[in-house]
Amino acid sequence: MSNNFKMVAKTLFGFEEILAKELRNLGAIDVQPGVRSASFEGDIGFMYKANLCLRTAIKIIKPIASFKIRNEDDLYKRIYAMDWSSFLSVDDTLAIDATVYSDAFSHSLYVSQKTKDAIADSFRARTGRRPSVDLDHPDLRINIHIHKDQCNVSLDSSGASLHHRGYRSATNIAPINEVLAAGLLLLSGWDGQCDFLDPMCGSGTIPVEAAMIACNIPANLNRKGFAFEKWKDFDPSLYEKILSSCLNKTRDFSFRITGYDKAPSAVLKAKENVANANLTDYIQIEQKNFFLTQKTSERHLHMLFNPPYGERLPIEMEEFYTHIGNTLKRGYPGTDAWLITSNLEALKFVGLRPSSKIKVFNSHLESRLVKYSIYEGSKKAKHRIPD
Repeated sequence: MSNNFKMVAKTLFGFEEILAKELRNLGAIDVQPGVRSASFEGDIGFMYKANLCLRTAIKIIKPIASFKIRNEDDLYKRIYAMDWSSFLSVDDTLAIDATVYSDAFSHSLYVSQKTKDAIADSFRARTGRRPSVDLDHPDLRINIHIHKDQCNVSLDSSGASLHHRGYRSATNIAPINEVLAAGLLLLSGWDGQCDFLDPMCGSGTIPVEAAMIACNIPANLNRKGFAFEKWKDFDPSLYEKILSSCLNKTRDFSFRITGYDKAPSAVLKAKENVANANLTDYIQIEQKNFFLTQKTSERHLHMLFNPPYGERLPIEMEEFYTHIGNTLKRGYPGTDAWLITSNLEALKFVGLRPSSKIKVFNSHLESRLVKYSIYEGSKKAKHRIPD
Protein backbone atom coordinates (compact mmCIF):
# COMPACT_ATOMS: atom_id res chain seq x y z
CA MET A 1 0.00 0.00 0.00
CA SER A 2 1.34 3.41 -0.98
CA ASN A 3 2.32 5.87 1.75
CA ASN A 4 2.17 8.77 -0.68
CA PHE A 5 -0.10 11.74 -0.10
CA LYS A 6 -0.90 14.97 -1.89
CA MET A 7 1.06 18.15 -1.15
CA VAL A 8 1.12 21.66 -2.56
CA ALA A 9 4.23 23.80 -2.99
CA LYS A 10 3.60 27.54 -3.13
CA THR A 11 5.80 29.87 -5.15
CA LEU A 12 6.01 33.32 -6.76
CA PHE A 13 4.15 34.29 -9.92
CA GLY A 14 6.05 33.16 -13.01
CA PHE A 15 7.99 30.40 -11.24
CA GLU A 16 5.32 27.67 -11.52
CA GLU A 17 6.99 25.72 -14.34
CA ILE A 18 10.45 25.98 -12.77
CA LEU A 19 9.04 24.70 -9.47
CA ALA A 20 7.33 21.83 -11.29
CA LYS A 21 10.64 20.94 -12.97
CA GLU A 22 12.41 21.03 -9.60
CA LEU A 23 9.79 18.70 -8.13
CA ARG A 24 10.10 16.22 -11.00
CA ASN A 25 13.90 16.25 -10.73
CA LEU A 26 13.59 15.50 -7.00
CA GLY A 27 11.32 12.54 -7.72
CA ALA A 28 7.83 13.88 -7.04
CA ILE A 29 4.83 12.04 -8.48
CA ASP A 30 1.90 13.53 -10.44
CA VAL A 31 3.29 17.07 -10.57
CA GLN A 32 0.69 19.64 -11.68
CA PRO A 33 1.62 23.34 -12.03
CA GLY A 34 -1.04 25.75 -10.72
CA VAL A 35 -1.26 29.48 -10.07
CA ARG A 36 1.70 30.46 -7.85
CA SER A 37 1.84 26.79 -6.86
CA ALA A 38 2.40 23.21 -7.95
CA SER A 39 0.65 20.14 -6.54
CA PHE A 40 2.40 16.79 -6.27
CA GLU A 41 2.49 13.49 -4.43
CA GLY A 42 5.16 11.91 -2.27
CA ASP A 43 5.72 10.24 1.09
CA ILE A 44 6.79 11.82 4.37
CA GLY A 45 10.46 11.48 3.45
CA PHE A 46 9.83 13.36 0.23
CA MET A 47 8.10 16.11 2.22
CA TYR A 48 11.32 16.50 4.24
CA LYS A 49 13.37 16.52 1.01
CA ALA A 50 11.09 19.08 -0.68
CA ASN A 51 11.51 21.51 2.23
CA LEU A 52 15.27 20.99 2.24
CA CYS A 53 15.95 21.16 -1.47
CA LEU A 54 13.37 23.18 -3.39
CA ARG A 55 14.84 26.54 -4.39
CA THR A 56 11.68 28.19 -5.75
CA ALA A 57 9.15 27.06 -3.10
CA ILE A 58 7.87 29.40 -0.41
CA LYS A 59 5.82 26.80 1.50
CA ILE A 60 5.07 23.09 1.39
CA ILE A 61 1.57 22.37 2.69
CA LYS A 62 -0.19 19.04 3.28
CA PRO A 63 -3.96 19.11 2.57
CA ILE A 64 -5.99 17.17 5.17
CA ALA A 65 -9.59 18.13 4.37
CA SER A 66 -11.69 19.76 1.67
CA PHE A 67 -15.38 20.64 1.82
CA LYS A 68 -18.00 23.11 0.63
CA ILE A 69 -19.28 25.85 2.95
CA ARG A 70 -21.89 28.59 2.63
CA ASN A 71 -21.20 30.72 5.70
CA GLU A 72 -19.22 30.98 8.95
CA ASP A 73 -21.50 28.49 10.72
CA ASP A 74 -20.69 25.86 8.08
CA LEU A 75 -17.00 26.60 8.51
CA TYR A 76 -17.20 26.27 12.29
CA LYS A 77 -19.14 22.99 12.17
CA ARG A 78 -16.87 21.34 9.62
CA ILE A 79 -13.66 22.35 11.43
CA TYR A 80 -15.16 21.32 14.79
CA ALA A 81 -16.05 17.86 13.45
CA MET A 82 -12.48 17.07 12.36
CA ASP A 83 -10.31 14.81 14.53
CA TRP A 84 -7.63 17.29 15.55
CA SER A 85 -6.14 14.91 18.14
CA SER A 86 -4.28 13.23 15.27
CA PHE A 87 -2.26 16.39 14.77
CA LEU A 88 -2.38 18.31 18.03
CA SER A 89 -2.55 17.76 21.80
CA VAL A 90 -4.25 20.09 24.25
CA ASP A 91 -0.81 21.16 25.52
CA ASP A 92 0.38 22.15 22.05
CA THR A 93 0.13 25.60 20.50
CA LEU A 94 -1.38 26.45 17.13
CA ALA A 95 -1.60 29.26 14.58
CA ILE A 96 -3.98 29.67 11.67
CA ASP A 97 -3.20 31.35 8.34
CA ALA A 98 -6.22 32.06 6.13
CA THR A 99 -6.52 33.10 2.49
CA VAL A 100 -10.01 34.04 1.32
CA TYR A 101 -11.43 34.61 -2.20
CA SER A 102 -15.17 34.50 -1.53
CA ASP A 103 -18.17 36.82 -1.36
CA ALA A 104 -19.43 34.90 1.69
CA PHE A 105 -16.27 35.67 3.71
CA SER A 106 -14.96 39.20 3.66
CA HIS A 107 -12.06 39.00 6.11
CA SER A 108 -9.29 36.42 6.43
CA LEU A 109 -8.65 37.31 10.08
CA TYR A 110 -12.26 36.49 10.90
CA VAL A 111 -11.88 33.10 9.17
CA SER A 112 -8.72 32.45 11.21
CA GLN A 113 -10.53 33.34 14.43
CA LYS A 114 -13.54 31.15 13.60
CA THR A 115 -11.24 28.22 12.78
CA LYS A 116 -9.31 28.67 16.01
CA ASP A 117 -12.55 28.77 18.01
CA ALA A 118 -13.82 25.56 16.40
CA ILE A 119 -10.59 23.67 17.14
CA ALA A 120 -10.36 25.00 20.71
CA ASP A 121 -14.02 24.22 21.42
CA SER A 122 -13.65 20.66 20.11
CA PHE A 123 -10.76 20.07 22.53
CA ARG A 124 -12.61 21.65 25.43
CA ALA A 125 -15.67 19.46 24.79
CA ARG A 126 -13.51 16.33 25.03
CA THR A 127 -10.87 17.28 27.62
CA GLY A 128 -12.15 20.35 29.44
CA ARG A 129 -9.10 22.28 28.21
CA ARG A 130 -8.14 24.06 25.01
CA PRO A 131 -4.80 24.52 23.21
CA SER A 132 -3.22 27.97 23.15
CA VAL A 133 -2.38 30.21 20.21
CA ASP A 134 1.24 31.08 19.42
CA LEU A 135 1.52 33.15 16.25
CA ASP A 136 5.33 33.10 16.13
CA HIS A 137 6.43 29.57 17.08
CA PRO A 138 3.40 27.26 17.11
CA ASP A 139 3.59 23.49 17.37
CA LEU A 140 1.12 23.28 14.50
CA ARG A 141 0.48 25.85 11.78
CA ILE A 142 -2.80 25.37 9.90
CA ASN A 143 -3.57 26.80 6.49
CA ILE A 144 -7.17 27.63 5.50
CA HIS A 145 -7.86 28.46 1.84
CA ILE A 146 -11.38 29.46 0.81
CA HIS A 147 -12.24 30.00 -2.84
CA LYS A 148 -15.93 30.78 -3.43
CA ASP A 149 -17.66 27.96 -1.51
CA GLN A 150 -14.70 25.55 -1.41
CA CYS A 151 -12.65 25.32 1.79
CA ASN A 152 -9.29 23.52 1.86
CA VAL A 153 -7.63 22.76 5.18
CA SER A 154 -3.89 22.03 5.16
CA LEU A 155 -0.98 21.66 7.53
CA ASP A 156 1.99 23.95 6.91
CA SER A 157 5.09 21.75 6.91
CA SER A 158 7.53 24.63 6.40
CA GLY A 159 6.74 27.23 9.05
CA ALA A 160 8.44 30.50 8.21
CA SER A 161 8.64 31.14 4.47
CA LEU A 162 11.30 29.03 2.77
CA HIS A 163 13.01 32.17 1.51
CA HIS A 164 14.42 32.39 5.04
CA ARG A 165 17.43 30.26 4.11
CA GLY A 166 19.33 30.93 7.33
CA TYR A 167 22.56 32.34 5.88
CA ARG A 168 21.59 35.99 5.56
CA SER A 169 22.30 37.87 8.80
CA ALA A 170 23.06 41.20 7.12
CA THR A 171 21.15 43.01 4.38
CA ASN A 172 21.36 46.24 2.44
CA ILE A 173 18.56 48.76 1.80
CA ALA A 174 16.76 46.75 -0.89
CA PRO A 175 17.68 43.06 -0.51
CA ILE A 176 16.39 40.58 -3.06
CA ASN A 177 14.26 37.69 -1.79
CA GLU A 178 16.24 34.42 -1.79
CA VAL A 179 13.50 32.47 -3.59
CA LEU A 180 13.27 35.24 -6.19
CA ALA A 181 17.06 35.17 -6.66
CA ALA A 182 17.11 31.38 -7.11
CA GLY A 183 14.17 31.48 -9.52
CA LEU A 184 15.79 34.19 -11.65
CA LEU A 185 18.98 32.15 -11.82
CA LEU A 186 17.09 29.05 -12.93
CA LEU A 187 15.04 31.05 -15.45
CA SER A 188 18.30 32.43 -16.86
CA GLY A 189 19.58 28.90 -17.42
CA TRP A 190 22.38 29.09 -14.85
CA ASP A 191 23.77 25.58 -14.31
CA GLY A 192 27.25 26.21 -12.92
CA GLN A 193 29.11 25.39 -16.15
CA CYS A 194 30.89 28.73 -16.59
CA ASP A 195 32.06 31.81 -14.68
CA PHE A 196 29.41 33.93 -12.97
CA LEU A 197 29.24 37.63 -12.05
CA ASP A 198 26.75 39.73 -10.12
CA PRO A 199 28.09 43.26 -10.75
CA MET A 200 25.75 44.93 -8.20
CA CYS A 201 25.61 42.23 -5.55
CA GLY A 202 24.36 44.15 -2.50
CA SER A 203 24.27 41.73 0.43
CA GLY A 204 25.37 38.82 -1.78
CA THR A 205 22.13 36.86 -2.17
CA ILE A 206 22.44 36.19 -5.91
CA PRO A 207 26.07 34.93 -5.72
CA VAL A 208 25.18 32.68 -2.76
CA GLU A 209 22.18 31.19 -4.56
CA ALA A 210 24.30 30.80 -7.73
CA ALA A 211 26.94 28.85 -5.80
CA MET A 212 24.34 26.62 -4.14
CA ILE A 213 22.88 25.77 -7.56
CA ALA A 214 26.35 25.20 -9.06
CA CYS A 215 27.35 22.85 -6.22
CA ASN A 216 23.88 21.27 -5.87
CA ILE A 217 23.79 22.25 -2.19
CA PRO A 218 20.31 21.92 -0.61
CA ALA A 219 18.68 25.37 -0.65
CA ASN A 220 17.67 25.29 3.02
CA LEU A 221 20.70 23.52 4.47
CA ASN A 222 21.47 26.51 6.73
CA ARG A 223 17.91 27.02 7.93
CA LYS A 224 17.23 26.74 11.67
CA GLY A 225 14.26 24.40 11.33
CA PHE A 226 10.97 23.42 9.72
CA ALA A 227 7.44 23.21 11.10
CA PHE A 228 7.24 19.46 10.45
CA GLU A 229 9.89 18.88 13.13
CA LYS A 230 7.17 19.61 15.73
CA TRP A 231 4.60 17.26 14.17
CA LYS A 232 3.49 14.16 16.08
CA ASP A 233 4.71 11.85 13.32
CA PHE A 234 8.11 13.50 12.83
CA ASP A 235 10.79 10.84 12.24
CA PRO A 236 14.23 12.28 13.18
CA SER A 237 16.17 9.29 11.89
CA LEU A 238 14.42 9.43 8.51
CA TYR A 239 15.09 13.17 8.31
CA GLU A 240 18.80 12.59 8.97
CA LYS A 241 18.89 9.95 6.23
CA ILE A 242 17.24 12.35 3.78
CA LEU A 243 19.67 15.13 4.74
CA SER A 244 22.68 12.83 4.38
CA SER A 245 21.45 11.59 0.99
CA CYS A 246 21.03 15.19 -0.25
CA LEU A 247 24.50 16.18 0.93
CA ASN A 248 26.00 13.19 -0.87
CA LYS A 249 24.69 14.63 -4.14
CA THR A 250 26.65 17.88 -3.91
CA ARG A 251 29.23 18.43 -6.67
CA ASP A 252 32.47 20.29 -7.25
CA PHE A 253 32.56 23.65 -9.04
CA SER A 254 35.62 24.56 -11.11
CA PHE A 255 34.70 28.07 -12.29
CA ARG A 256 34.55 31.48 -10.57
CA ILE A 257 31.61 33.21 -8.92
CA THR A 258 32.18 36.91 -8.24
CA GLY A 259 30.16 39.73 -6.75
CA TYR A 260 30.94 43.44 -7.12
CA ASP A 261 29.51 46.35 -5.19
CA LYS A 262 30.83 49.89 -4.96
CA ALA A 263 29.58 50.41 -1.38
CA PRO A 264 32.03 49.23 1.33
CA SER A 265 29.13 48.49 3.69
CA ALA A 266 27.47 46.21 1.11
CA VAL A 267 30.75 44.37 0.50
CA LEU A 268 31.13 43.69 4.23
CA LYS A 269 27.56 42.39 4.46
CA ALA A 270 27.97 40.20 1.39
CA LYS A 271 31.19 38.67 2.72
CA GLU A 272 29.48 37.95 6.04
CA ASN A 273 26.56 36.21 4.33
CA VAL A 274 28.88 34.20 2.07
CA ALA A 275 30.76 33.05 5.19
CA ASN A 276 27.46 32.17 6.92
CA ALA A 277 26.62 29.96 3.95
CA ASN A 278 30.08 28.30 4.13
CA LEU A 279 30.77 29.31 0.53
CA THR A 280 33.92 31.42 0.84
CA ASP A 281 35.83 28.84 -1.22
CA TYR A 282 33.50 29.44 -4.17
CA ILE A 283 32.57 33.14 -4.06
CA GLN A 284 34.76 36.22 -4.28
CA ILE A 285 33.25 39.56 -3.22
CA GLU A 286 35.06 42.72 -4.36
CA GLN A 287 34.51 46.45 -3.88
CA LYS A 288 34.24 47.72 -7.44
CA ASN A 289 32.16 50.13 -9.46
CA PHE A 290 30.79 47.96 -12.28
CA PHE A 291 30.89 50.90 -14.69
CA LEU A 292 34.70 51.02 -14.32
CA THR A 293 35.25 47.29 -14.86
CA GLN A 294 35.74 44.89 -17.72
CA LYS A 295 35.72 41.14 -18.13
CA THR A 296 38.70 39.48 -16.45
CA SER A 297 38.75 36.24 -18.45
CA GLU A 298 38.29 35.12 -22.06
CA ARG A 299 35.95 32.36 -20.87
CA HIS A 300 32.19 32.65 -21.32
CA LEU A 301 30.53 34.65 -18.54
CA HIS A 302 27.02 34.34 -17.11
CA MET A 303 25.86 37.58 -15.48
CA LEU A 304 22.73 38.23 -13.41
CA PHE A 305 22.01 41.33 -11.37
CA ASN A 306 19.29 43.36 -9.69
CA PRO A 307 20.04 47.04 -10.44
CA PRO A 308 18.20 49.86 -8.63
CA TYR A 309 14.74 50.58 -10.02
CA GLY A 310 14.43 54.01 -8.47
CA GLU A 311 11.83 52.65 -6.02
CA ARG A 312 13.91 52.57 -2.82
CA LEU A 313 17.35 53.60 -4.05
CA PRO A 314 17.33 57.06 -5.72
CA ILE A 315 19.32 57.19 -8.97
CA GLU A 316 19.40 59.19 -12.20
CA MET A 317 17.60 56.53 -14.22
CA GLU A 318 18.51 57.49 -17.81
CA GLU A 319 22.19 57.98 -17.01
CA PHE A 320 22.41 54.82 -14.88
CA TYR A 321 20.89 52.45 -17.44
CA THR A 322 22.88 54.05 -20.25
CA HIS A 323 26.03 53.23 -18.24
CA ILE A 324 24.86 49.62 -17.91
CA GLY A 325 24.58 49.23 -21.68
CA ASN A 326 27.86 51.02 -22.40
CA THR A 327 29.75 48.93 -19.85
CA LEU A 328 28.41 45.68 -21.28
CA LYS A 329 29.19 46.69 -24.87
CA ARG A 330 32.66 48.01 -24.03
CA GLY A 331 33.99 45.53 -21.53
CA TYR A 332 32.04 42.27 -21.54
CA PRO A 333 32.30 40.35 -24.83
CA GLY A 334 31.26 36.70 -24.63
CA THR A 335 28.69 37.36 -21.91
CA ASP A 336 25.05 36.47 -21.34
CA ALA A 337 23.90 39.38 -19.17
CA TRP A 338 20.57 39.11 -17.36
CA LEU A 339 18.99 41.84 -15.25
CA ILE A 340 15.66 42.31 -13.48
CA THR A 341 13.89 45.66 -13.32
CA SER A 342 10.40 46.99 -12.67
CA ASN A 343 11.28 50.20 -14.52
CA LEU A 344 10.41 49.22 -18.09
CA GLU A 345 11.03 52.77 -19.32
CA ALA A 346 14.62 52.57 -18.08
CA LEU A 347 15.35 49.57 -20.32
CA LYS A 348 15.13 51.87 -23.35
CA PHE A 349 18.33 53.58 -22.24
CA VAL A 350 20.43 50.39 -22.14
CA GLY A 351 20.90 50.71 -25.90
CA LEU A 352 20.95 46.96 -26.51
CA ARG A 353 18.30 44.73 -28.02
CA PRO A 354 17.19 42.10 -25.48
CA SER A 355 17.22 38.53 -26.74
CA SER A 356 14.79 37.43 -24.02
CA LYS A 357 12.25 39.18 -21.80
CA ILE A 358 10.35 37.30 -19.06
CA LYS A 359 7.55 38.70 -16.88
CA VAL A 360 8.15 38.20 -13.15
CA PHE A 361 7.25 39.96 -9.90
CA ASN A 362 9.64 41.43 -7.35
CA SER A 363 7.41 41.66 -4.28
CA HIS A 364 4.38 43.61 -5.58
CA LEU A 365 6.27 45.15 -8.50
CA GLU A 366 5.61 43.77 -11.98
CA SER A 367 9.07 43.36 -13.47
CA ARG A 368 10.97 41.95 -16.42
CA LEU A 369 13.92 39.58 -16.43
CA VAL A 370 15.85 40.67 -19.52
CA LYS A 371 18.73 38.99 -21.33
CA TYR A 372 21.41 40.78 -23.38
CA SER A 373 23.76 38.55 -25.38
CA ILE A 374 27.11 40.32 -25.77
CA TYR A 375 29.00 38.60 -28.59
CA GLU A 376 32.71 38.32 -29.21
CA GLY A 377 33.12 41.01 -31.88
CA SER A 378 29.96 41.85 -33.81
CA LYS A 379 27.04 39.46 -34.16
CA LYS A 380 27.50 39.65 -37.92
CA ALA A 381 31.14 38.61 -37.63
CA LYS A 382 30.19 35.75 -35.33
CA HIS A 383 28.04 34.14 -38.00
CA ARG A 384 30.25 35.01 -41.00
CA ILE A 385 31.30 31.99 -43.05
CA PRO A 386 35.10 32.00 -43.65
CA ASP A 387 36.42 32.12 -47.21
